[in-house]
Amino acid sequence: MSTNAVVELLAKELNHQGGVFCPSPKADMQLWDNHPKVYLDVARTGEAKCPYCGTVYRLKAGETVSSRH
Repeated sequence: MSTNAVVELLAKELNHQGGVFCPSPKADMQLWDNHPKVYLDVARTGEAKCPYCGTVYRLKAGETVSSRH
């Protein structure tokens, strides 16, 4: 499992809801040998931490997420 890795993301890398799933290949994880797939809402605050492995997914400095509503 990850040891508090930080994955910096571009806004365009978020899904249409403004989030990502963990485990993620972006965090150098194999999808099949870690923890259950969990959705993390990155757009809401600019970062989110996985409750299973502690990986933090955050927007790169200067990135903004436009409202899609």
